[in-house]
Amino acid sequence: MASGTVPTSFSSLKTWDSNLGFAKSIDFVRVSDLKSMKSSRKKVSIIRNSNPGQDIVELQPASPGSPLLVPRQKYCESLHKTVRRKTSTVMVGNVALGSEHPIRVQTMTTTDTKDIAGTVEQVMRIADKGADIVRITVQGKKEADACFEIKNTLVQKNYNIPLVADIHFAPTVALRVAECFDKIRVNPGNFADRRAQFEQLEYTEDDYQKELEHIEKVFTPLVEKCKKYGRAMRIGTNHGSLSDRIMSYYGDSPRGMVESAFEFARICRKLDFHNFVFSMKASNPVIMVQAYRLLVAEMYVQGWDYPLHLGVTEAGEGEDGRMKSAIGIGTLLQDGLGDTIRVSLTEPPEEEIDPCRKLANLGMRASQLQKGVEPYEEKNRRYFDFQRRSGQLPVQKEGEEVDYRGVLHRDGSVLMSVSLDQLKKPELLYKSLAAKLIVGMPFKDLATVDSILLRELPPVDDAEARLALKRLVDISMGVITPLSEQLTKPLPNAMVLVNLKELSTGAHKLLPQGTRVVVSVRGDESFEELDILKGADVTMILHNLPYTEDKVSRLHAARRLFEFLSNNSLNFPVIHHIQFPNGTHRDDLVIGAGSDAGALLVDGLGDGLLLEATDKEFEFIRNTSFNLLQGCRMRNTKTEYVSCPSCGRTLFDLQEISAEIREKTSHLPGVSIAIMGCIVNGPGEMADADFGYVGGTPGKIDLYVGKTVVKRGIQMEHATNALIDLIKEHGRWVDPPVEE
Repeated sequence: MASGTVPTSFSSLKTWDSNLGFAKSIDFVRVSDLKSMKSSRKKVSIIRNSNPGQDIVELQPASPGSPLLVPRQKYCESLHKTVRRKTSTVMVGNVALGSEHPIRVQTMTTTDTKDIAGTVEQVMRIADKGADIVRITVQGKKEADACFEIKNTLVQKNYNIPLVADIHFAPTVALRVAECFDKIRVNPGNFADRRAQFEQLEYTEDDYQKELEHIEKVFTPLVEKCKKYGRAMRIGTNHGSLSDRIMSYYGDSPRGMVESAFEFARICRKLDFHNFVFSMKASNPVIMVQAYRLLVAEMYVQGWDYPLHLGVTEAGEGEDGRMKSAIGIGTLLQDGLGDTIRVSLTEPPEEEIDPCRKLANLGMRASQLQKGVEPYEEKNRRYFDFQRRSGQLPVQKEGEEVDYRGVLHRDGSVLMSVSLDQLKKPELLYKSLAAKLIVGMPFKDLATVDSILLRELPPVDDAEARLALKRLVDISMGVITPLSEQLTKPLPNAMVLVNLKELSTGAHKLLPQGTRVVVSVRGDESFEELDILKGADVTMILHNLPYTEDKVSRLHAARRLFEFLSNNSLNFPVIHHIQFPNGTHRDDLVIGAGSDAGALLVDGLGDGLLLEATDKEFEFIRNTSFNLLQGCRMRNTKTEYVSCPSCGRTLFDLQEISAEIREKTSHLPGVSIAIMGCIVNGPGEMADADFGYVGGTPGKIDLYVGKTVVKRGIQMEHATNALIDLIKEHGRWVDPPVEE
């Protein structure tokens, strides 16, 4: 039986390995519809996907015995449970990375590397917090010289934590520091290429080959030195710092990120150097996930097994930064991908260790338990390009007294659980739902909760509570209540919550005809049990798997549910419903929601969230929900910040300036602002931003619109106001709301 694997974005298959069934290639092309090839056994026809987003396919026969091969993607060990991808072991000093070892946690210093004492003290604090590896920026000869003293001082103090040199634009510096540090991080976008000018360049095959030869000439001495000294290396691509050459040829895309890294990896392999890992970082978790999947899929093609370093770059600070990291890193860990991780926060580096450890523990536990569901065939999920499955939003039906069209939001919905106690103070409830109040009456605003779950209805004679609910229903806020409550204490125009068993018995039909139905589903039920949905009139589905499940994976159960819905052309909206147990730490809640629900939303699976934690502040849960939707590039309800975590290159107090900018600009939904400490993390790294605030020289700030610098050398004390003026010039400013 013919089978094989081929990257679809390459034009010609150089060789066909008839034993492995792998198609190998190196040429790039936009579209190729059909290509016939001969293996040593038989002729096969390969259909290529012309969608540029579908970058990797594994090929299988269209039907048993068919010579026609059709795509089937592969990017992880198992699609129905968490199985850690098998990798080689890479030694970083005395720390082993790879699938046979724990997921390692790491961070990066923020001190000036020339400040030897300060850097040593920070590394010691980081090590005491439990980090396995520490990275230090090394931008010049003075910093490289300091690295020898930093290493020696740490050893004298009995700190043997492996040290990584972070290198940009400086091959000679990398050669120097490789003599003392345990690992070298190189950025393929700027190690041998000039700084990107974001120009569209035309390359002939000869031109391109000459540039590859230049890269090999510059990079080879470092590889040889790492071999000589037993050092490790990270080939770390960043979405925002791809070279002009790569972007001209592959676009500013996950494919370009992978190819940029592979150019360097091929040189390592040519020189028989294998002690390296890959990373594919982006500030956008959706792009980051796609890039890592594409990288692994291509490694499956090549038969490579190098470990992965995971991270979302410029994630920001506080809950925003933790959420973005959880979405990107947590998604990949639950697919069994990732061997070392870093949570990049605009905070002191030792503060990164705890959330990093929480994510590592999540990944280790999922893979050790092999959490998942029974095997099923997955045909509809898109792995390498984002395509949202949008559920059918409620439409108004004839005879309905209220407008149900607003109970869900087209860009992603937030549902909240409300208690009877909250109904006792209606105005406080309206404010907590983020509704606008006009003469005491609620109205929906940009970030108002869309629907509420009321597990217990107020007594029929509680006129005040029922009036408060009526006012919510009147502004098209959905009120969901259990079937038993609606049967005994009916609330006009409420939506009734049932499980599959109640749906199958038809108990909900005891209610008035036309009552809106919401169905709670685990996702791991048999397809025969789920069949009841085919004939049901359902307003939305709540996917709710108990948080305490040890063996069943929420992620895989939800994917299985979506597969069932797609296979049966059922386009019900699906809300991710997670009930956190009392005592859950705030960071655990953020990371859990980001990893579980975010892992589905980055694949376009899901229409909103219902997060419950009865012992947490209502506002915290609401904000976490909206942050999660925004982190997954869905509903935008506040200013988006791309903020680097600071390092020894940073030219100002990043935490202080970041807080100042956020205080003055956080009310601008739809606007994205990059706050970068230096030019290395400047115009390229802020690829997703509308406006940029970037350290140019000490005490001076450069301002950007997109990737273009528009103002240079602004004095630090005037730079925040200059940024606001720039936003106003481009018509993106609104005055902050006045507190009532």
